[in-house]
Amino acid sequence: MSMDIDIDAPISIAPSQGLSGAPATIFCCDCGAPIDGTTAIDAKCYDCFKLTKDISQGIQREATLHFCRDCDRWLQPPSSWVTAQPESRELLALCLKKLSLNRTRIIDASFIWTEPHSRRVRVKLVVQAAVADDRVMQQALEVVYVVAYQQCPECAKSYTANVWRASVQVRQKVLHKRTFLYLEQLILKHGAHRETINIKEAKDGIDFFFSARNQAEKFVDFLNSVVPVRVKKSQELISQDTHTSKKSYKFTFSVELIPICKDDLVALPIQLAKQIGNISPLAICHRIGTSINVLDPNTLQTADISAPVYWRTPFAALADAQDLVEFIVMDCEPSGPTRGKWILAETQLARATDLGLNDKTYFARTHLGGLLHAGDSVMGYMLTGTNFNNPQFEALEESHTYSSRIPDVVIVKKHYPNRRRNRKRNWKVKRMAKDEGELLPKKTDQERMDREFEMFLQDIEEDEEFRQGVQLYKQPPRQKQADEMSMVTTEDGDDDDAPRVDMDELLEDFDELTMEDQH
Repeated sequence: MSMDIDIDAPISIAPSQGLSGAPATIFCCDCGAPIDGTTAIDAKCYDCFKLTKDISQGIQREATLHFCRDCDRWLQPPSSWVTAQPESRELLALCLKKLSLNRTRIIDASFIWTEPHSRRVRVKLVVQAAVADDRVMQQALEVVYVVAYQQCPECAKSYTANVWRASVQVRQKVLHKRTFLYLEQLILKHGAHRETINIKEAKDGIDFFFSARNQAEKFVDFLNSVVPVRVKKSQELISQDTHTSKKSYKFTFSVELIPICKDDLVALPIQLAKQIGNISPLAICHRIGTSINVLDPNTLQTADISAPVYWRTPFAALADAQDLVEFIVMDCEPSGPTRGKWILAETQLARATDLGLNDKTYFARTHLGGLLHAGDSVMGYMLTGTNFNNPQFEALEESHTYSSRIPDVVIVKKHYPNRRRNRKRNWKVKRMAKDEGELLPKKTDQERMDREFEMFLQDIEEDEEFRQGVQLYKQPPRQKQADEMSMVTTEDGDDDDAPRVDMDELLEDFDELTMEDQH
């Protein structure tokens, strides 16, 4: 008979599967609670161990954040500056990068609300760390960040002279600045000047300075998109490293505006007039956009002259707004053809200075037939008896085709003589902060600039299409002084027919709101 049992076979002493052995029980050394001695850490229960063990011991409770008040950016070490809103994910990531975790892992992080003026940022953290081979512990803590003000390099350059890397020199060789005033409003409306570090007035124009070349190129592209210009670029070598062959340049962009302004009388070259639609060479510039828009007041024909076409055959203005003469409409009869808001009419005019002296009248066709009536005043150019030193106009006088078509008077716009010169407006426009430098205007120049600005404001009132490119703001109510005498003011009753700006078109100027205005 064979034996099936091997006496020498090893026998396992491990507990069988599915049967739980009795745990070894000891008492916690702090609170005396019974615990499993095989899994206890330092002979303590988990609650007592949490009170004595600090896994966040290596994490600092205070740190410093550097903030630039000029550009609202935060310093991200070592040298980069980032934009982050308060209590945003970007700011939270910047705060966490300031901490040395020391073998701990962040489970959760959130902001604790603080007063905005306290210059403190409080962050609540939940960290996790392994305290034994199979035990993980979590702990919550609070970190306070002190906001310290520090100027970033870009803002520091803006307050230092001669640190620009690119400049844009905008020039227009005309005697008045009406186009510059309109361009200034376009720049303010689209915020194209935000990246400039300085704006300085110069002869015949304005200089814009930038800290980077791409910012200047972006500004030049904006100018190309709103006004007809010609751009030239130059660069100057500042420094060169012979070891690494690195070079530093300063870039200058020369932007020249076309010397034609709104309401100017132009004499086009005959060949150019035939190329752009066979328009009459004697025309009025009624609008300046991305091109020159000219109008023939005798036929209501219009044409556009782009900047490349103009610079191939440049011409100067025959007369500008300073040469306008006031006329009185004696008779006005519409002759039929219309084009949009323009109505062709035949008028009989008399110069305002000739009334009571002689009975001389002039005949003229005009595009303002829908606005003019007998007794109205208009502004126009007197061609009869005027000598123009202009080669294009001399070519018209010598031409057999166009010499007989030169009118006596060219009407430009309606005039409102009863409008008070210094009347109060319920709206205003903003101006750019420019550095005048050494070019302080003289008294006569200042008076001329005031007249040009007043003409610009009148153009805004009279032309709705021109008004679309300008942001108009409500004029804040004037506060009376304590010792000021109360005077009875009357409304503008004499100029009720003068055009006005609708209140619905005005914007609120939030920059000038005070604490009392906000309630």
